[in-house]
Amino acid sequence: MLEIRHLRTLSALRSSGSLVRAAQLLNLTQSALSHQIRLLEERYKAPLFERKSMPIAFTATGSRLLELADKLLPEIELAERDVARLSQGDQGQLRVALECHTCFDWLMPVMDAFRQRWPEVEIDLVSGFHSEPADLLRSGEADLVIGSPYGPDFTVFPLFRFEMLVVMAQKHRLQAQRRLAAADFTGETLITYPVPEERIDLIREVLRPAGIQFERRTAELTVAVLQLVASRRGIAALPNWAIKNYVDYDYVVARPVGEHGLWSDLYVSVPEQLQDKAYVRDFVSVIREQCAASLDGIKLLS
Repeated sequence: MLEIRHLRTLSALRSSGSLVRAAQLLNLTQSALSHQIRLLEERYKAPLFERKSMPIAFTATGSRLLELADKLLPEIELAERDVARLSQGDQGQLRVALECHTCFDWLMPVMDAFRQRWPEVEIDLVSGFHSEPADLLRSGEADLVIGSPYGPDFTVFPLFRFEMLVVMAQKHRLQAQRRLAAADFTGETLITYPVPEERIDLIREVLRPAGIQFERRTAELTVAVLQLVASRRGIAALPNWAIKNYVDYDYVVARPVGEHGLWSDLYVSVPEQLQDKAYVRDFVSVIREQCAASLDGIKLLS
């Protein structure tokens, strides 16, 4: 019989645009998701979407089920939030600190969507640069940090994996290379955010192990980093989704690092006393849903 999970599957397919990303969003394997869809199609004796379309194009059968999903799922989610409010209370505070400087671009729409779901929860950003965001959790100055996983002292929720790409000015000496190796960075100036070197993936994972010598310059804003890069003051390593528009408009050039790329994982960390709060878990869900639908090249973590 048709179940709520089937409607959520169809909704995830539409919002993510592919089987792979929908499976990540639903915390399923791709084979489990395909099996679920196949059973639905056998039940209705019709395909739910065109197999070779990108993004996914739904058939009349799939579209009709999506209409049902659009009616029922918001009501179910609202009821679940109301039940959580009744059992846990409807007041709360969520002070968000960022280790990930480039997260501002996608965080604003996430916070707007969260406020619509939880208008009674006060959500705000902890302003200023913080070299050790975990200290904010320990001191009670923040309720949630987006960045590295700060376990075991805190509860950690996985978000997504993304690739770090090296950006450089047009006609830079490294532009002709398809992929960069550690030796290519010798003598280069690396432009980074003002964070400890051990928190910079390129330095920690690539340059230090190879003993590469480089200069370092810092800037707090992503746009400032990219302006320095375009002005030939150095090169930088930034998330693929953060530089897409700049690359598309030929402002800078981007290249992957290593044979398999340089990948980084993003998490939410909260104090243990907040781990079961419905609004905290829903905030994590909103991040995953919004980012799966809007950020290219990410892989949701399970």
